Amino acid sequence: MMGRSRRWCKERSMPPDADRVIVVTGASRGLGRGCALAFAGRGTEVALLARSGPELESVAAEIRARGGGARVITCDVTRDEEVQRAFASLERCDILINNAGTNQPQPFLDVDAGTLDALLTLNVRSMFMTAQAAARVMARRRSGVIINMSSQMGHVGAARRTVYCMTKHAIEGLTKAMAIELASLGIRVNSVAPTYIETPMTRPFLEDAAFREDVVRRIPLGRTGTIEEVAAVVAFLASPAASLITGTSLLADGGYTAQ
Repeated sequence: MMGRSRRWCKERSMPPDADRVIVVTGASRGLGRGCALAFAGRGTEVALLARSGPELESVAAEIRARGGGARVITCDVTRDEEVQRAFASLERCDILINNAGTNQPQPFLDVDAGTLDALLTLNVRSMFMTAQAAARVMARRRSGVIINMSSQMGHVGAARRTVYCMTKHAIEGLTKAMAIELASLGIRVNSVAPTYIETPMTRPFLEDAAFREDVVRRIPLGRTGTIEEVAAVVAFLASPAASLITGTSLLADGGYTAQ
């Protein structure tokens, strides 16, 4: 118990992000980019992972312009060897924002094997392998925070989203199991479950007036969310202020799942 108490005191006494290395996957755009920028200029180095080097360099330039440190690691998280190489290049990993993911809505009866495999590979398998690689680095220091990007669809069901819902429900289960197993190593694990957020992935759907109207009608707060709002939730869970929170899902959904 004393060892756990000392870890708690150490985390609580640290400046929110001082001297920490934060890894963000899918960092080139959307929520990943927003989360990476949320840590800019806060005494951290942000390691940016995605497939697109030029886009990552642009995000890194924004972070540096705000006084932060940034490292670009071009990596396809669906390729195990690239994930292992990325984390092997890091001396430490204090926080992982496990964000890379996608969605391809289709009616259940029309879901093809290619779509099924693609979403399972990126949304589940790669998140598992990335979290495992990060946790192995964190275990050396017996401290760390892993935040898995989930969705409100990890708590409910929806038409045309059977595969996406399945993958996000899987991430919610993974988060809970990881939190239990890694707690003794001083590693906290949580998920963030946003509602509809306008990102490059969701923009084509939300540009449909009928679809947007239906989405907003289902959110009690009467609006979609912003990237900055989700990034703020992520930053909170990554901070010492959340030092007692592990194994849970923080819903940033405007009340969508409360109904």
